[in-house]
Amino acid sequence: MDTVKYRLGIIGLGTMGRNLLFNIADHQFAVSGYDKDKGKVDLLLKDVKEQQVGAYTSLADFLGSLELPRVIVLLVPAGKIVDIVLEELMPLLSKGDIVIDSGNSHFTDTETRVKALQVKGFHFFGMGISGGEEGARFGPSMMPGGDVDAYQYVKPVLEAIAAKVNDEPCVAYIGPGASGHFVKMVHNGIEYALMQLIADTYELFRKGFRMENRQIQTIFQKWNEGPLQSYLLEITSEIFSYHNEDGSCLVDQIKDEAKSKGTGKWTTQVSTDLELPIPTIDMAVAMRDLSKYKLIRQKSAEMYKADDQVFGPSEKEELLNALEDAYYFSMILIYAQGMHLLTTASAVYDYGLKLNEIARIWRGGCIIRAKFLEVIRHGYEQNPSLGHLMLDKECCALIQKNVQAARKIVAAAVSNGTAVPAYSSTLSYFDSLRSENMPTNLIQAQRDYFGAHTYEIIGKEGVFHTDWKNLLHNPQLKTES
Repeated sequence: MDTVKYRLGIIGLGTMGRNLLFNIADHQFAVSGYDKDKGKVDLLLKDVKEQQVGAYTSLADFLGSLELPRVIVLLVPAGKIVDIVLEELMPLLSKGDIVIDSGNSHFTDTETRVKALQVKGFHFFGMGISGGEEGARFGPSMMPGGDVDAYQYVKPVLEAIAAKVNDEPCVAYIGPGASGHFVKMVHNGIEYALMQLIADTYELFRKGFRMENRQIQTIFQKWNEGPLQSYLLEITSEIFSYHNEDGSCLVDQIKDEAKSKGTGKWTTQVSTDLELPIPTIDMAVAMRDLSKYKLIRQKSAEMYKADDQVFGPSEKEELLNALEDAYYFSMILIYAQGMHLLTTASAVYDYGLKLNEIARIWRGGCIIRAKFLEVIRHGYEQNPSLGHLMLDKECCALIQKNVQAARKIVAAAVSNGTAVPAYSSTLSYFDSLRSENMPTNLIQAQRDYFGAHTYEIIGKEGVFHTDWKNLLHNPQLKTES
């Protein structure tokens, strides 16, 4: 085996790196791994069967085992560690070698690294990977962006190991620069919002409908068999199926304080920079943050005791029927917010994103995979310049079909004091976006009143300012242009 030259190498043999390595090996590619932790190297070699796999604790030996040009995939934690690894690597690399960062790096860091390595004659690109441990092992969705020549060189490996939907690999060249990591970041933002939507639904089931966990599991399972089919609904159903030896449900014993690794927050920050609203993603990030204030929530619960939050007997059946349609409505609007962010970012950062291809590769392997992504793919294939998913005819029909159910659910939840931030924010987003005349003309008047920030007049060129206080007392005064 020492004489084998490996097609590709992986740095970082934690769960993701190890699983991706075996995925590559299973597809008949010789692959080598490196980790400073001898225990991880020994464990990997112990599990090798007949695959062409090598593993090293020496960086020089690892690099010497690879074919030229070397292809090196980094699967290390995002942030400074990536730069530390690159600093160790660069003196040992040869011009033309390819380095792929497959962690959850911030796209601005990736942009900096692309330029720094390019100057030294190395190829570098960022590649978002979604699918968790199982995806890495058996077929993830991958979002590579950056050096297109480097991508073409590793394309056969990536297409072989990717998840497949209708025999189509869930990987595609995303675009230049840090576009791959940007798209993965937005993917994660959508993921946050979908998870909050499911959490809202769970809240309604247990408080409004007073359902037992077995009933909740049955409904989520049923939903996942129809148009709402998705990976997140699938695993949610399975979570409610897990019981301890004493018959209790494990989910009831888990603390209600949600953690995060920052990608949702990054999505929110970028959308603010681009002045593009993604309120349901923003709200999902905020609710995870709010969940951490357990002590305040406990004291507030004592001070502001809720009335009975159970829906009345006469409305339960009607609301339960509406909830599935309301979920569909909100799900559509969540994906729409994410796709709108990609559309705008593509223009601002000159990524040239193909949204139909992004929807295609999200259909399998990734965390937000869902049946509805086929509708999204079709919409952007029919109209690549589609400004917003709400403007697609098929989506329009689905939204109009389900919007009244969303109104019914939000109204009922508000009336009985149950927080449903994902449902509420998607509905408000929809109603604002379909409003030809928003009340923001008043905001402009207020800004001009207290800060002389000026405003524009309908049907007139230029910007205007009014001396509002004097005008009230001297009506003959005119507005200044």
